[in-house]
Amino acid sequence: MFGYKSAVPKVRLTTDRMVLRLVHDRDAHRLAEYYAENRAFLKPWEPVRDESHCYPSGWQARLGLISEMQKQGSAYYFILLDPDENRIMGVANFSNVLRGSFHACFLGYSLGQEWQGKGLMQEALQSLIRYMQRQQKMHRIMANYMPHNKRSGQLLERLGFEREGYAKDYLLIDGKWQDHVLTALTWQEWTPPSR
Repeated sequence: MFGYKSAVPKVRLTTDRMVLRLVHDRDAHRLAEYYAENRAFLKPWEPVRDESHCYPSGWQARLGLISEMQKQGSAYYFILLDPDENRIMGVANFSNVLRGSFHACFLGYSLGQEWQGKGLMQEALQSLIRYMQRQQKMHRIMANYMPHNKRSGQLLERLGFEREGYAKDYLLIDGKWQDHVLTALTWQEWTPPSR
């Protein structure tokens, strides 16, 4: 009723070089390792993270909340894994999922320093966006980036996102309010969810 889903969806997608799947409770160690390994690299692009972001115990609590949001269909938090599913290469999340007359969400993502410059995030997002459009019926996916993050802007442009605006002091990133370029991708072939 009202779009509430009763079970965490089981989503596992594969690309040429990765396995993409929703996080689950057993991913606490891997997520802690990913954020610990990439802490300095991701720092300029993310909100200030407390120490618990680099420890499995901190992720246990977060994963409980994420699991609940995935059950409700209000967020989908994906990990990008190597083909053997041993290491997290990056993350991509679709948050603030709204349905009704909007059918939209926000996209956020990061890729570990070791995996930069290989086209992996584009490969992953092409597959994940297709899933969100076709399976979750998202008509509009919004993604915002800081103006000096040229690589992120170029990635979104290659994926078909269009610039829609500019927001001053939009998000608190690395302890400072940062301006953001606002972009969105709309799915022109959208059809209403079957009842």
